[in-house]
Amino acid sequence: MADVDKLNIDVLISRLLEVRGSRPGKNVQLTEAEIRALALKSREIFLRQPILLELEAPLKICGDIHGQYYDLLRLFEYGSFPPEANYLFLGDYVDRGKQSLETICLLLAYKIKYPENFFLLRGNHECASINRIYGFYDECKRRYNIKLWKTFTDCFNCLPIVAIVDEKIFCCHGGLSPDLQSMEQIRRIMRPTDVPEQGLLCDLLWSDPDKDITGWGENDRGVSFTFGGDIVTKFLHNHDLDLICRAHQLSGKPVELSRYTRTGTDETRLTKNRHAQLS
Repeated sequence: MADVDKLNIDVLISRLLEVRGSRPGKNVQLTEAEIRALALKSREIFLRQPILLELEAPLKICGDIHGQYYDLLRLFEYGSFPPEANYLFLGDYVDRGKQSLETICLLLAYKIKYPENFFLLRGNHECASINRIYGFYDECKRRYNIKLWKTFTDCFNCLPIVAIVDEKIFCCHGGLSPDLQSMEQIRRIMRPTDVPEQGLLCDLLWSDPDKDITGWGENDRGVSFTFGGDIVTKFLHNHDLDLICRAHQLSGKPVELSRYTRTGTDETRLTKNRHAQLS
């Protein structure tokens, strides 16, 4: 706990931002103690806040980052650095890219600095069984040690899962679940928790929409389900929502909207987004 007490968040953010303008790929080498303190302090904040966040616009919503630290910096340059803008990230901060550590450290630092204006949801890669394979474990082991990876695992197990914006926009990393009947089910998920191989939490992080099917279908990922437009329409109607905002899949556009009819006259939308702005 001593490391957490000594954490100087402003200095850490400044150091993490020093590489702006440098060639992409230049590392920021924080000390192990500093990184551990970031993970421990942010974990405390995640547990103090609900697993289902209720947020208000204006808010910028961002999809997968996957260790692309210089893309994250460009995103902030485009959308304004905190606290000039409020942010909600939809998960998948680590793996695949070469700088998962810088990426997650900056995001956690902003969460600590601006806990009521900067929000991070859990993605399917914020899970030990996944990031053990897809790069984050190896990066932690190469640059620091396995113990630090385990500290991040403890932090990720406390991330919130869902955010509802202005009571109308349902935000999560993956998608819907056949088990989801009430928002209270999400609120009852206890943390810390690993991601199970099936069930509500798994689906919220893993499921995908499929415009070519009706109902629920098999997911080619081998995990969770796919769901058709009729499922979206029913879910939005039952919960008096207007929009589902998700990440988890690559979209060639900043925001891709799929439209489904909720009533005879209203249009409802499901988004796959890289960066969306709600005013």
